[in-house]
Amino acid sequence: MSVTTTILVVEDDAIVRMLIVDVLEELAFKVLAAEGSTDALILLENQANTIDLLMTDVGLPEMDGKELAMRARELRPNLPVLFASGYAASIEVPDGMSVIGKPFSIDQLRDKVKSLLGDAS
Repeated sequence: MSVTTTILVVEDDAIVRMLIVDVLEELAFKVLAAEGSTDALILLENQANTIDLLMTDVGLPEMDGKELAMRARELRPNLPVLFASGYAASIEVPDGMSVIGKPFSIDQLRDKVKSLLGDAS
């Protein structure tokens, strides 16, 4: 894959955000990171930013991950969304959106991201 895939990671816990970013970068993705919904929306609104996937925690301050996902879809209608949650089994997600339970392994994250991006390699 010659074009780098960019993932926007939204996570209010700095340590968790850093770990997710490190893992995704190890998997050769370009990563934009945001501490919360406000920062994420600034990145999403800037059409100069290529964003191929939004990965967001569900429990965010200000605006929760589901609200952020709906706003993101208004700005970028076909954007795949991956929610990360410690309560994955109890979360209903809209079509085209997926959820991964915390804690997750590197392999689980890689497989989930690749399935959402339609990359079987």
